[in-house]
Amino acid sequence: MDVRVAILTVSDRSARGEREDASGPALAAAAAAYGWRVVRQAILPDDYDRLRLTLAEWADAGLADLILTTGGTGFAPRDQTPEATRAVVEKLAPGLMQAMMQASLQVTPHAMLSRAVAGVRRRTLIVNLPGSPRAARENLAVIAPAVPHAVQLLRNDPDAEAGHRRAAEG
Repeated sequence: MDVRVAILTVSDRSARGEREDASGPALAAAAAAYGWRVVRQAILPDDYDRLRLTLAEWADAGLADLILTTGGTGFAPRDQTPEATRAVVEKLAPGLMQAMMQASLQVTPHAMLSRAVAGVRRRTLIVNLPGSPRAARENLAVIAPAVPHAVQLLRNDPDAEAGHRRAAEG
C-alpha cells in the first residue's frame, strides 16, 4: 500500500542551523524501509503557532496520509508539540499513544515523561514521536504494523473492513 508520509522535525537548534537534524532523516529512512513514500520534510522551531499552522496546512491539503513529528514532546518549557497537535486533531488515537508508551517503558523509565499525542485530522494521521533518532525509530516501529490499516480506514477503502469479518463456517 502506498503510504505517503510527511516528517516535521521540531527543534529550535536545528531550525537555527546550530545542530544537524538527525531524527528527520532517521524517520525518512525507516519509512522507506516500510515501503512508505516520504513526500515532505521540514524543520520548525518549538513555536506553538507555527507548529499548529503547519500541521493543519499539511493535513488539510491532503499532502500525506501520515504526519510524523519528532521532538518537542518532553517537559522543557519550549516543548509544545503535543499542544499544537491537540489543537488541530479532530479525533485522538489513544491506542497508538498507549502502545508507544508501553513499549518505551520497556526501554527506559524516562518514557513516562513523554507527552506524545496521536490523532486524526480529516484523512491524515498525525503522530508525535520523541526527538531522539533512536527513540523516534523505536516508537515508529511499534505503530508501523497498524499504519497501513489506519490509512485504509482514513481513505474509506471498502476493503479496510475485510480483515475484521469472520470467515464463513463450512
